Amino acid sequence: MISIQHVSKRVNGRSVLENLSFTLEPGRIHGIIGPNGVGKSTLLQLLSGVRKPSSGDVSLSGVNLSNFSRKALARRLAVLQQGGLPPAGFTVRQVVEMGRFPYQNWFGDEREDHSALIDYTLESMGLTPLSNRPLDQLSGGERQRVALAKVMVQEPEIILLDEPTTYLDIGYQVQLLDTVRKWQQERNLTVVAVLHDLNLASLYCDRILVLHKGGVAAMGAPAEVLSVDLIREVYQTEATIVKHPLTGTPQILLQPKQQDAGRLIEMT
Repeated sequence: MISIQHVSKRVNGRSVLENLSFTLEPGRIHGIIGPNGVGKSTLLQLLSGVRKPSSGDVSLSGVNLSNFSRKALARRLAVLQQGGLPPAGFTVRQVVEMGRFPYQNWFGDEREDHSALIDYTLESMGLTPLSNRPLDQLSGGERQRVALAKVMVQEPEIILLDEPTTYLDIGYQVQLLDTVRKWQQERNLTVVAVLHDLNLASLYCDRILVLHKGGVAAMGAPAEVLSVDLIREVYQTEATIVKHPLTGTPQILLQPKQQDAGRLIEMT
């Protein structure tokens, strides 16, 4: 379980997060949503131990993150960061193999052969045909899939995803999140994902945390959190909310301004 207790964070003298307290239950997919600039990525960095809070405590299973060595923490927690891949020059397979670093000795060796795990992960992400291709020859979407494959071979208990669907078209967005959910269910993982698309957050997350003005505006199941009033308050826009015909989860239809709506009606 990840616990945040009275956490605040200042960046360049500006308060980004203020007195946050919540817990993230294990074995679930947690989404973090909110407008640009509210501290979603900063919160993810605090949860990963990359940054330390200005005040308060972040703990994993009752132990403060600062008490873990980097390698010990990496055996339990993996992060998919924006632009977090190594420089060009490595092949896809080599990059994915780097996810095994927390388990390797000083010589880069492991006690057991994990090539089957790497093969399975490459296949799951549709990367097998690209396995020998240099990273700098891939599209943005392909690189994103490589980054997720690298995270998955790390075999963590907790995965932190910072806008994982960036650069992906809608087909690969669904494939990537389907894969994350499949692995989460098979391995009872805890997943925390910063997402911009509220409909994807509603479809794939068990619980959603809404950040607004440095604090938690709402937290709960998608049906409990996503409302017309919350969208208006947090995003300053009007919306209609309907149930997804297959899952029953809330889906958000954005409303254009009245004059634009009238123009659209005239065009139909």
